[in-house]
This record gives sequence, C-alpha cells and structure tokens, in this order.
Amino acid sequence: MKKDLPPNVVEDIYVAVVLESDSPTSRHWNVYLINQKEEPIKNVLISSKGYGLKDEREVKTSVLRHFIGDIEAKEFALVEAIDEQVFGLTNEYLLSYYIGGTIYDKKFIFLPESIVDTNLIRIPIINKPGILIGI
Repeated sequence: MKKDLPPNVVEDIYVAVVLESDSPTSRHWNVYLINQKEEPIKNVLISSKGYGLKDEREVKTSVLRHFIGDIEAKEFALVEAIDEQVFGLTNEYLLSYYIGGTIYDKKFIFLPESIVDTNLIRIPIINKPGILIGI
C-alpha cells in the first residue's frame, strides 16, 4: 500500500536553530522553518519533541504542535523558542505542508550535542548564526 504512493520528496525546506542574542549572562535561541522554494507552502504544521538520556536517566519532553499557516517563497517563520537545557537531547521536528493539493512531510532531527558553537554557520535568509538541517 505505502509502496504504491508517489514519493513526495521534500526539497529546499530547512529547520534552523538560531542564536538570537548572546550576552555574558544568557543566550536566547529560536527554531525557524525556512522555505527556500520558488513557491509558497501552505497549511504548515510542525510538531516538536525532545528525548534521550540526561544524567543517566531517560528523558522525554512534551510534544508541542505548531500551526504556522502559509510561508511565502524565500521566506521563514518562527516555530518556537528552544532552551539550551535540551541541547543534550535528540530534538525532533516533524513537518507537514501542502503545495497545491499534495501533502508533503519530513522529519528533521538535531542529534544530541549537535547544537554547539563549533557547528554555527550563517543561516540563509535569516542572516544570523545557527545550526541548519535539511540539506
């Protein structure tokens, strides 16, 4: 059954964890969805969760669901704020959206300890430092 469905490949869509501000006392991070396509994406829905080991205990965060709406071509949208305390966990974002009448979905995963200063790059469109996945 599933093998009979056409592969709806997600391309030119990225999730980024962006460093918004950095002071000696705190750092503020946000998660963004970036649409690098030449067309808008519609009815965007993202669910996020974290899971893994912390202090040798299994930890799961709450599942959060975000209805973003539409994202125009070459634009981005804020998904959520993210706390540095969950950077040691696997952070998973499940994306669904429509183009025309076709639904697309993809899972984006930030592995534990991948959100670190040595991995920071300049995020396209947003033009701030962060970690980008989806390439």
